[in-house]
Amino acid sequence: MRWTCIDIPDQSDRIALITGANSGLGLESARALAAKGATVLLACRSLERAAACRQKLQPDCRGELVPLELDLADLKSVQRGAHQVADQLGRLDLLINNAGVMAPPRQLSAQGHELQFAVNHLGHFALTQQLLPLLQPEGRVVYVSSGAAYFGRISFDDLQGERRYDAWAAYAQSKLANLITALELQERLEATGSSVRSIAAHPGLARTNLQPTSVAARGSRLEALAYRLMDPLFQSAAMGALPQLYAATAADVELNTFYGPGGLGNMKGYPSTCRMAPAARDAATRERLWQVSEELTGNALGS
Repeated sequence: MRWTCIDIPDQSDRIALITGANSGLGLESARALAAKGATVLLACRSLERAAACRQKLQPDCRGELVPLELDLADLKSVQRGAHQVADQLGRLDLLINNAGVMAPPRQLSAQGHELQFAVNHLGHFALTQQLLPLLQPEGRVVYVSSGAAYFGRISFDDLQGERRYDAWAAYAQSKLANLITALELQERLEATGSSVRSIAAHPGLARTNLQPTSVAARGSRLEALAYRLMDPLFQSAAMGALPQLYAATAADVELNTFYGPGGLGNMKGYPSTCRMAPAARDAATRERLWQVSEELTGNALGS
């Protein structure tokens, strides 16, 4: 299936919010949706980043680009951003939970959670819960996971890596959490009779700022060498964004499906269905992660 941005249906009169819109997959997703007429909320850690993103994308778009300050490492910022969307726009058609951090040394979020679990999972979990009432019929929530989800394990006995922290294991855990949450949310939406869809996608091996940022943060020469040797396997950020754009806009999207590149090993290529990570199918794990996530985000926000 050679589905590309050309195949995205007209997005006029639709409102999309993309986290991490200022670079990589988020930037390419914003570019594609705005080119098709969508109003795109550029959710970034600072208004300066969002404004710079808007200036970069403006020549290519038909739709409106709206800067939005939203720091996923701070649940209070997530709450403020969600309230701003509700107050200023009052509705939403598409939420792409795209932003992420990858394999830094152990750091803590504003609420004291391990940074990868906080940004990649808890921030998006809280944002989605607060924006769900705004999502219109047939709206969609897209969780951008990773091939790392296949190697992930939810360590309920040490979610924050307090006893033992491995940067890559924590990253895989957070990306598995994205996939699990997408499936659990879809089940809960169906139970309430909602027509909103929750879908997961991953970019395969795509060149974004995650790789150099991770190398710089860890100072690993071996890791830097590995990325150089693997470079021929990587595809562009624009190609890597296609699976999440397909999940967000394609008419024939399937539920309870993991979308990614259709090439060898699902590392690169055009969008296709991928094998589901077995751990994401476990109902008990999904229910437990949801409950823990509600507690961690609800306590932080005073609910």
